[in-house]
This record gives sequence, C-alpha cells and structure tokens, in this order.
Amino acid sequence: MTIRKFQPSAPLAPFISEYILIESDADILNQTIPGTSLVLSFRFGGRIVQESDSKSEVLPGSVISGLRKNARGFRYEKGTSNLLAVCREGAIHAFTRLPAHELFGLSVDTQDIFPSTEIHALLERLAEAPGHPQRLFLLEAFLLRQLTQIPQDGLVLEAASLIKRQNGNLRIKSLAEALHISQDPLEKRFRARMGATPKQYAALVRLNTLVGRYHDTESLTQAAYEAGYFDQSHFIRDFRQFTGQTPKAYFSAARGW
Repeated sequence: MTIRKFQPSAPLAPFISEYILIESDADILNQTIPGTSLVLSFRFGGRIVQESDSKSEVLPGSVISGLRKNARGFRYEKGTSNLLAVCREGAIHAFTRLPAHELFGLSVDTQDIFPSTEIHALLERLAEAPGHPQRLFLLEAFLLRQLTQIPQDGLVLEAASLIKRQNGNLRIKSLAEALHISQDPLEKRFRARMGATPKQYAALVRLNTLVGRYHDTESLTQAAYEAGYFDQSHFIRDFRQFTGQTPKAYFSAARGW
C-alpha cells in the first residue's frame, strides 16, 4: 500500500487540512481510529469494503464520513485507489449547509449532499486522469464549485481550541463559562459545526492525544493517567471502543494510516 499526502491550494487551505492518496497493490484490511475531522473520500479504482462485527458493506464511489466514537475496519481490494480530502475542524459548512452532527457515526454517499451529476463526472475524470497532479486539480476544482460562503463560527472554533489545549480534560460547564455563553446554546452550535457534542469531541481529543503521546511515556498506566483516566477499567473500555483493540494489541500492531 502506498500513501501520499498533499497540501491544499491557498483558496482551499482554510477549509481542507490535507489530501491523502491511498493506493493498494494487494488486499489489505486496516483499522482506523476516530479522528476529529470530517473526511470526503473519492475512489477512482477498485473497491473498499467497510468491515464490522455484524456486517460487511461495499462503500459507494464517494462518501462523506462524520465523526464517530468507534474504530472502523476498511478492506482495500487489490488495485484500489482512493483520494481523501480531510476537512479542517468545523469547516464542513464551507461545502454544505447540512448540520455536521447529522453525519455522526455515518459514512454517507456524497450524492446525498452534492449534485449527483457532478459526483459521477468527477469520479470518471479522476479515473481517466493521466497522473495525480491532474487528479488533485480536478478535486480542487470540484471543491471550489461547492463553496457556500458560510462564515466560520468563531465561538465554536475557540471552544474546540480550548478543548485541545486541555487535551480534552475539561468540564463542558467550565468551557461554557470561559466563553461567556450558556451550555445549551454552546452545545447546539458546536454540534452543528464540529459534528459532535463538546463532550464527545473532548473524548476524541483525549484519546487521540493519548495515542499520539504513548511512546513518550514510561508506561500505559502513566499515559492513561496523563490523559485524565483515573479508573483503569473505564480507560480500557473507552480504548477498546475507540480502537477496536486492547491497548497492548493496538500499540504492538503496525499501522496502515
């Protein structure tokens, strides 16, 4: 499997953090952990099957994936090529008026969000393009056409920044007080823009921080304690839901992306 990352052009940089191109030369199953950004996926070759304990589902050619609280398994069949556009946090409103929380836990066909004729045309052109620079150009042209001109919500971005600065370890009541807003309207605005409640988002930040810093700590116990977990059983339960594995199994396995 080959994974390449590209930076967006200046007009899209405020809304897209990066593009990820994934090409598989063999059947590969990869477990992905929940992130804090919504992702647009455009497959221009092969098939991708989402695996879960209960079922397997072939994904459409293009999907938008919301935030979620549990790990997912993706099987890339041999010859699969997929181009991802990772949105900046809170920036999905640049491309759609759909409240982001309606996508929580879901991977939705982008034809339900964008004009189906444009999606079909984009996927065909991506498959026919002579190289990756041309594919990036086609994707960016499509994204630029979808721009809504809806302004960012500065209060929500500040709330997300405060949560990240505390590595997810803060009470939502304290967050609302720091922003001089009542908790209910904060949660409503946050869900619509970020795709999760402040509490759900803080949990994602906390566990992503733990995973990112694990190898810099002396032990798993220390990593859990620094992440704000003082109950070992609570930590193990959250970690298994987040990664689909025990901490020992997760940190000893090779990661795809």
